[in-house]
Amino acid sequence: MDAVRVALLREVLAGTEWLGATRRFAGVLRGSVVSHGGGLLLVGTPAYEPWHLAAHLADEAAWSGTPELAPTLVRHAARPSDPAHLAVGPGRIEAARRGETLLVVTPEEPAAPLLERVHDARRAGVTVLSLSGASGELAGMAHESLAVPEGAELDLDTVQHLVSAAAGENPVPGAPRGRRRFRDRLARLAESLTAPPPAPW
Repeated sequence: MDAVRVALLREVLAGTEWLGATRRFAGVLRGSVVSHGGGLLLVGTPAYEPWHLAAHLADEAAWSGTPELAPTLVRHAARPSDPAHLAVGPGRIEAARRGETLLVVTPEEPAAPLLERVHDARRAGVTVLSLSGASGELAGMAHESLAVPEGAELDLDTVQHLVSAAAGENPVPGAPRGRRRFRDRLARLAESLTAPPPAPW
């Protein structure tokens, strides 16, 4: 979903709780990783890996000048032969320590093995965030959670787009602004779409 579609979606959602909820969650995410200098781990379940959110956060990290937002995607079926950015397995959660942030994204309550890893990471001082379709044990152990229940106006994928866009645009007080803020990108894109075609040679 590009910047124009996110902007249109926000217009449609104006007056609903979703804009405030996604911006609050994004603010906590950004505040956690920036204040600690990075260390964002992103994990789903064996059946649901948040590939798109990882890609969007990496884009927002580059565009906003906030490298701390670039996540490490933790995969349940990672193999040593995979490319380096795809070869990080669940053991990385066990190795996480104070100052790191763990974002768990799943449409349903995770199974016990992942919940145990998340619980252990929290005990080790890791900031735990959850973006989930469930509001069970995972949400209870998270420092901040955003629930996207089945049947809600938005689905989990759409909420992820809103969160990643908001994380890239929220300024941190006193921090230098990124070279390409969200509104700047949107303005440039709108200009290019409405500009007259070049004169023929």
